[in-house]
This record gives sequence, structure tokens and C-alpha cells, in this order.
Amino acid sequence: MGFLIPILLLFPIMKTVLLLCFLKYLIVNLVLIISSNNKKPTAATTLPPGPSPWPILGNIPEMLRNRPAYQWIHSLMKEMNTDIASIRLGTATHLIIVTSPEIAREFLKKHDAVFASRPHTAASSLLSRGYKTTILTPIGSQWKKMRRVLVSELFNRSKLAWLLQQRTEEADDLVRFVYNQVLASSGGGDGGVVDVRVAAKQYAAGVMRRIVFGRRYFGKGREDGGPGKEEEEQVEAVLTVLSHLYAYSVSDILPWLRWFDLDGNQRTVREAIKVINKHQDSLISERIREWREDDKAKKQPSDLLDVLILLKDSDGNPLLSYDEIRAQVTELFVAGIDNPYNAAEWALSEMLNQPEMLEKATEEIDRVVGNGKLLQERDIPQLPYLVACLREALRLHPVTAFNVPHLSTADCTVAGYFIPKGSHVLLSRHGLGRNPAVWDQPLRFNPDCHLPDKKCDLGETELRFVSFTTGRRGCIAMELGTNMTVMLLGRLLQCFTWKIPQGMEKIDLRSGEGNSQFKATPLYAHAKPRLNHSLYLNLNLY
Repeated sequence: MGFLIPILLLFPIMKTVLLLCFLKYLIVNLVLIISSNNKKPTAATTLPPGPSPWPILGNIPEMLRNRPAYQWIHSLMKEMNTDIASIRLGTATHLIIVTSPEIAREFLKKHDAVFASRPHTAASSLLSRGYKTTILTPIGSQWKKMRRVLVSELFNRSKLAWLLQQRTEEADDLVRFVYNQVLASSGGGDGGVVDVRVAAKQYAAGVMRRIVFGRRYFGKGREDGGPGKEEEEQVEAVLTVLSHLYAYSVSDILPWLRWFDLDGNQRTVREAIKVINKHQDSLISERIREWREDDKAKKQPSDLLDVLILLKDSDGNPLLSYDEIRAQVTELFVAGIDNPYNAAEWALSEMLNQPEMLEKATEEIDRVVGNGKLLQERDIPQLPYLVACLREALRLHPVTAFNVPHLSTADCTVAGYFIPKGSHVLLSRHGLGRNPAVWDQPLRFNPDCHLPDKKCDLGETELRFVSFTTGRRGCIAMELGTNMTVMLLGRLLQCFTWKIPQGMEKIDLRSGEGNSQFKATPLYAHAKPRLNHSLYLNLNLY
């Protein structure tokens, strides 16, 4: 019992520290309130409508009491009949929620320079290793440096063409894995039930591992072509980090409590990053050693990790540090896995409940590609209906309730409202994609509504729904994201006939209620091979 005594002695100290922190918080915020009240009104000082804030705390009690917070926010905006709202956290921070495409374009097009930064949170700082990456890093020289690397060196047209074979091989392995699952389920008979989520999730992660590390597996993988324990661990850790980014935990709302990590948000992110590092760091450090000890060890780079390592500054020294490379590689996985698999799983789920859509999309693929060869990325521009199905999945079933927040770096007037410096601007993926002023029957899955746009990609620069957004913070890898997502769903539809499993009336279309909006339950569907047997044999099946 003696070891408990030092711990017990810490309790009075912790209470004192908490009290001092709280007193400091009260004093600082009282000063802010007084100085704010003494300011002279300007031409536009009216904030967007929102709930009345509590003194000092703002709307923190409502945020913590109403979980999940996004449902409370959307219900509140519906009650107030507004497309823009302001929710105050403490005395100085405002969450600005936007559900109107027109207002969203004002933020990210007209006033893009003002809203191009990112807020600081414990999770984003941990993931980016102190803001050394691109997506999560606030505006500044580091962000400009890393963005230039991604635009010029990683995701230009020549690099995408250079890595085409790796992506195609992963699409082949997707077909092989699903085919083996069918054989295992049915013994080669009339098809079998497949866990589509596992196949889709690991396809997206497999593409990223191939183009970043030049390999499909961290370990041995499975004999049927599926993921091994290492790959499953990495993907789940990546998705855990994603679900805790910008979750507005207690520690982020009240930074003076960050040290105590009261809701465990930081602990969860740290543990997930530890898992990611376990699988990635040794590969990165070994590759750096190979190149920097003997830069002639390889004649040419073979993947994106090589590219990052070989970048030089104006003096001929390595442009990126070890931590910058590690952080950017992890961020690439966080950005590259969720949307492709989420969109494909949701699209196939909706189409199974409306089988005429499955038939229409499959007929389009057969017409463009034929039945003697497999779908390739070059075929995508000729598949408008397939693309429309995925655009509709992104509209109706976004991966998260809100987009990554934008931080205002100056006072600004948007839609006639005053947006203070330091505000966090959140585009509501639900609100934009289901806005009845924009979409007819917004809760209905209807790919036809996208056909008049004649789109051959998944981009939506007018922000009628959120895919790759726009402006300085728009996704740099839109072409890669489009190709990965369309190839995933396209290969599944081309190579297999899909139907609802026997004994099930329809596919459950409920989404989860956490920060991530993935389908609440994995999609299990009955699959049957539909192509000539020789095509599957050419995929080197086990």
C-alpha cells in the first residue's frame, strides 16, 4: 500500500493547479468581455444567428449535453430557419456553421485568403507532429512548403501516370480477393456472400501502400489476397485518428484543461498513432538510410516515399526532415482511405435497394469496356452514370458531418454577417448535400440528378456538396481520389453480379452517430462472378 501514498499526495496539488487554471481562465475572459463591450460598433458587427451563450462558457454546456453535437447543431439551424449560424465556445471562439452553397462559396472563393488557415487542436498537432504537414497545418511558410511539395512533386499528372501500374495491380487484387471470398463462401457454386466493407477498405489502403511504400503488405498478408493483421491494424488506427480530428473535445474547447485530457481524446489519438508508427516508421527510416548513405543504391525512385526523401533544397541538402516525411506520409493515409471506401460501400448499398441502378451502371461499363477485358482508369471519362452514382453517394452519405474547419485570420463580413478573427468555419456536409433549395427530394438516392452536369470526376467546386472542396485548401489529389473511387466501384460491378442476401428484404441504410458517418453496419452482399473464367485466372488466383 505504500506506493499509494505519493499518488494520494498529488491530489491536493492537482486540485490547486486546476483552481489556478480556472481562475486564470476567468480573469482572461472577463478582460476580453469588458474590452469587447467597450469597442465601438462597426458597419457590420452582427454575428450570424445562434443560441444565447452563457457568460464565460458560451455554448459549451449545450455542446457537451447534446451528443452527437452535429445533430443538435443541425436541429438548431432548422428551428432558426438559417443557413449560417454562430455557436460560441468560451468568450472568444465562434463556430460558424454553413449549410448554403452560396454562402460557402463566399467563404472559400470570395474570401478564400481570410479563411485559408486551420485551428489548433491536440489531435491535429499530434497527427501532424507539430504541424509539419499540408492538410492540418495553419497558414504560413511550413504549409506553403509542404503544399508546394504535394502539388509539384507528388500529385502532378506525370507522377499519377508513373504510378498507374501500382493502382491497376491493386484493382486486380481487389477482384482476386472478392473472387476468392465467393469461392470460399459457395464452393464455386451459385455465388456467395461477401463482406464488401473489408474489400473496399483494404483496396483503398492497398493503393496507398503501393504508391507510398511500393508494397501491398507490411507483413505476409493472407493467402486469399486479403489483409493480414498488420494491414488491418494500420487501417483501423488511421480511421480512429480521423474520427478524433476536430472532435471539439473538452481539451480543445477549454485549452487550459488540455494537460488533464479529461475525455481521453488525446490518449486515444496517441495510441492510434503509436500503432501507425509501428508499421510505417521502420520502413521510412530504413529507406532514408539507404538513399542518404548511398544515393546510388537505386538508379531511380520507385514510389512516393523515394520522391519525398530525394527532394533537395537550393543548397543541395535534403528538403524534408525525418519528422516531416513521417508526418506527411501518415497524413496521406488519413486523407486517402476513408472517402473511396465509404462512397463505394454506400453507393452499392443504395443500388442494391434499387437494382435497376445496378443494371444501368453495369450495362454502361459493358458498353464502354466490353466483357473481354477489365475496366481501366482511361475508361472513366466515358462512364458518366457510374461517376454520378458515386457523386450521389458523396452528397447523401458524407464521411463526416462537417468538413475540416477553416480558421479566419482577420475580421470579415460574409453574407452580411460579422465573422470575427479566430472563428472556426465548418461547412456542413449534411446541410450542403441535403439542402432542399438546391436538391429536389434531397433524401432520395438519385444519380440522375448529376447527369446534366456531365461530370467525369468527383469534384464539386460549387460546393453543392463536399467532396474535394475548393480554394487554397482544396484537395490537391482530386484526380487520384476520383480514379481510386471509380475503379473500386467499377471493378466490383463489372466483375460480379450483386444482389441482397437471401432472407434479407433490403440493405440497412442507417449511418453511425459518431463524428464519422460511415454506414452503421458493414455491407454484406451476395456476389457471383459474371465474366469469362479466364479473366479471373489471369489474376494469378490462389
